[in-house]
Amino acid sequence: MRIVVDAMGSDEHPAPDVAGAVNAAREFGDTIILVGDEAQIKARLAVQNSSGLSLEIVHANQAITMEDKPSKIVKSKPNSSMHMGLSLVKDGQADAFVSAGNTGAILAVAMLRRVGLGRIPGIKRPALGVIFPTKHRPLLIDNGANTDCRPDYLLQFGIMGSLYVERVLKIKNPRVALISNGEEEGKGNELIKETIPLLEASGLNYVGNIEPKQFMQNAAEVGVVDGFTGNLIMKTAESIASYMSGIIREELTANPISMLGGLLTRSAFKRVRAHLDPDEVGGAPLLGVNGVVIVAHGRSNAYAIKQAIGQARRVAENHVVEAITTGISGDR
Repeated sequence: MRIVVDAMGSDEHPAPDVAGAVNAAREFGDTIILVGDEAQIKARLAVQNSSGLSLEIVHANQAITMEDKPSKIVKSKPNSSMHMGLSLVKDGQADAFVSAGNTGAILAVAMLRRVGLGRIPGIKRPALGVIFPTKHRPLLIDNGANTDCRPDYLLQFGIMGSLYVERVLKIKNPRVALISNGEEEGKGNELIKETIPLLEASGLNYVGNIEPKQFMQNAAEVGVVDGFTGNLIMKTAESIASYMSGIIREELTANPISMLGGLLTRSAFKRVRAHLDPDEVGGAPLLGVNGVVIVAHGRSNAYAIKQAIGQARRVAENHVVEAITTGISGDR
C-alpha cells in the first residue's frame, strides 16, 4: 500500500509527522510518501533509523497553517503539501492521505474535483467520523466538518457511519442512534425531530435517540450528530479525561502513603489511560469524499501519526469508499 503523509501538517511539523511515518513504514511495511519541504523532511529523516524502509519524498514549496482561511487557500496556495498530497491520491499514485493540518483546509481541498478528490456521487456533505475514546470504541459522526446541518445530511452520516463500522470495526448490522438531550422522540431540537423519520425509514439498525452518557456506555456503535455539537462533545470529553488524569496524578503524589498506593496501582492506571487516550485512535476518517482521507489532531505526536496511518490503511483495505458509493445509491 502507498500512503501519503502531509509532513507539514502537525503543530510541531515536520518532526512528529516524519517520525510517525518512519514508525508506520517499519511496522506496516507500506510505502509512505512524505509531502512537504524536502530539506526539512530530509533533516528529520537524518535523525531517524529509516534504513531499508520504503519512504519517498515529494517536495511542496508551500504549507497551509492553522491560521489560513479554508476559503482562501484553495487558490492562494496551490503548491501546498495538502494540494499535492491529495492530488497523488486522486491520480491513483497513492491509496490514502493523512494530515494533522487545518481541518477546514483539508475539507476544502479534498472537495475540489480538479486537484482534490471531490464528493462521492450522491453525497451532500462529507463528515468526520471519529472513534470515541471509550472502552467500546463507538463512532461519533459528524465531528466538526459541518457546523450547520439538515436532516438529510444526518441521514447520510448514519449510512456512512454504519458502513464504516461494518467494514473497519467488523461489527455486523451496527446500532445507529441520534444523540440528543433525551431518549424520548419528543426531545431534541427541530433538526433531531425531522431526522427521526428519515432514519426510521432508512433500513439502518436505528435504535432511536440516546443521551451522550448512553453513547459512552455502549448504547450504539454509531452516534449521529451535527458537526457543531459533535465537535463540542469530543473536545469536552478529551478535556475532562485530561483533567481527571492530572487530578489523579496529583493526588497519588500528595503524600508517602498515596505514593505507595500509586505504585501498587500503576499498571491499572496505565490501562485506563490507554482507553481514554485519543492518540490510540490517531485520526478521523473524512467520509463522503471520493478517496481515503484521515484527519489527525494538530497536537499529534509520532505515535498518533503512526496510528492515523494505520487507520488509513484499514479504511483503504476494507474498501470503505466503494461501500459508501454503493450504499448511498440505495443498493445497500
